[in-house]
Amino acid sequence: MSSIRRPRRPDVTELDLIGGPEALTVTLHDYDDRWPGMYLAHRKRILDALSEAATGIEHIGSTSVPGLAAKPIIDLVVTVDDVTAEEDYLPALLAAGYRLRVREPGHRLVRTPERDVHVHIYDAAAPAVDEYLLLRDRLRDDPDDRALYERTKRDLLTRRWDDMNAYANAKTDVIRAIKDRARSARGR
Repeated sequence: MSSIRRPRRPDVTELDLIGGPEALTVTLHDYDDRWPGMYLAHRKRILDALSEAATGIEHIGSTSVPGLAAKPIIDLVVTVDDVTAEEDYLPALLAAGYRLRVREPGHRLVRTPERDVHVHIYDAAAPAVDEYLLLRDRLRDDPDDRALYERTKRDLLTRRWDDMNAYANAKTDVIRAIKDRARSARGR
């Protein structure tokens, strides 16, 4: 008999963007060989803070793809047993110097005060985690999709963005197509 893990409490039902929308100037930087080291430093910082609470930590986003131009923001995905049990991880992350930015169904985001590191927190079984890794791995392995993604980001820079979410949403169709090709290549 399979057991389904239930959250300790009901999750939030809508987006809570702490601090409200923020104006954004999107700039792409050529790939920086320091990004993996920055990831590793924050991985250690998070592991030190969470000890047993983190079930996984991965480097995601464009800074995790060698050779890909990116916004100079290190993205990490941290998995926990229960994202609704914020007492298991959030106080420790805040004490480690991160600030809560997003609380939405199934997802929390903390970031550095400098806004150069974003830590996405999900349940270990959240489909979003697999989606992040699918895109990252495809961009690492396929030079054509990596070039397409970079061209798309550069084209989007010709527009003004009032919020990071609007910029992210504008990439959705290209990201979906890349992930579809990744699934096809994996035979699923």
